[in-house]
Amino acid sequence: MAVYCNSCGTGLPHTARFCSNCGANIPVAPQMPARSLYRPLGGRVIAGVCIGLSQTYGWDVALVRIFTVLGFCFSGGLVAIAYLACWIGIPEEPLGIPGAYPPGI
Repeated sequence: MAVYCNSCGTGLPHTARFCSNCGANIPVAPQMPARSLYRPLGGRVIAGVCIGLSQTYGWDVALVRIFTVLGFCFSGGLVAIAYLACWIGIPEEPLGIPGAYPPGI
């Protein structure tokens, strides 16, 4: 993403804090908070790996599921092993209150 001076429109490097042409202050753009990788509790089909990846990276969940099934068929088991590793390694979505137990426990 290019950085331009708001006063004179001069193109600037990403690390610039002041315009080299007119000396105006260059505001720093706020960083977008990254979404954590979780397997959500809702919308799962098997384990929630595909929907978790799609929500984290902004992909379409249907495409992720289609590519996963195609990978199961044509990868010789490599995608199946990766899916199982993600199932084990990606934590479930935390409940609303940290440390709270689900109802009934």
